[in-house]
Amino acid sequence: QVQLVESGGGWVQAGGALRLSCAASGSTSNINIMGWYRQTPEKMRDLVATSTSRGTPIYADSAKGRFTISRDRYTVYLQMTNLKPEDTAVYYCNARTFGNPFSDYWGQGTQVTVSS
Repeated sequence: QVQLVESGGGWVQAGGALRLSCAASGSTSNINIMGWYRQTPEKMRDLVATSTSRGTPIYADSAKGRFTISRDRYTVYLQMTNLKPEDTAVYYCNARTFGNPFSDYWGQGTQVTVSS
């Protein structure tokens, strides 16, 4: 089992910045990919950015050029800049294990609100 604890959400005006953090504990040696997803009441949970165990990032188009994902073993960060009202969502940390089948673990979610 893997436990994920997120921090860093909050309220910010458009154009501002926030940094999210997520620390994994438990069976961390099984973790392959860590990343961030977001969800609003109107949409499904969508990918924001992920980082492989080697640190290779993958970004959603909406995040490219504004968000930066970084990882220190089993802690993952999301630096968000030039935030827009449409970035308002609950952000969830995800950890995916090695193996087939793999397992997905989720944090409790942290609210990000961007006002115009």
